[in-house]
Amino acid sequence: MTSINPLRKFVDKVNQYPIWVSSKLMTWVFRYKVKLAGTTGIEVLRTDGKSATYRQKNKSKAQNHIGSVHAAAMALLAESCTGFIVGINLPADKLPLIKTMNLNYVKRATGDMTAVASLTDEQINLMQTTDKGEVNVKVVVQDETGIEPLICEMIWAWVPKR
Repeated sequence: MTSINPLRKFVDKVNQYPIWVSSKLMTWVFRYKVKLAGTTGIEVLRTDGKSATYRQKNKSKAQNHIGSVHAAAMALLAESCTGFIVGINLPADKLPLIKTMNLNYVKRATGDMTAVASLTDEQINLMQTTDKGEVNVKVVVQDETGIEPLICEMIWAWVPKR
């Protein structure tokens, strides 16, 4: 039997509110728990439990020397978005751990960045029923023009909490 995940309970509850309210509440909680995400200003736009959408605005705290979102901020955006969707789907007695981040910067980014991470039903079932494991979480990172300047592979593992 899986233990109830308090983060998932929170997400399910706030998703009953209008999107602008649920987005603000999830962003506040996420930034409180992940301090670096708060520093760069990452926002949780929405989640339905199987996918999550995050945004990194192109603001000075997250910019590089040419005025676009810094490569490290893009990596944080992808890692945060994938980690969130894994985290809300794991039982409360499991600990999510990033195992591999393979990042390929293929184009120059323009403006704000958006990441959309998703899990399949099979991946969610695996996370709910196995003590330890790993999943390759699909994530698409786009700039405001719709270009994918970053191609990512994010592998998340989970282990029992001590």
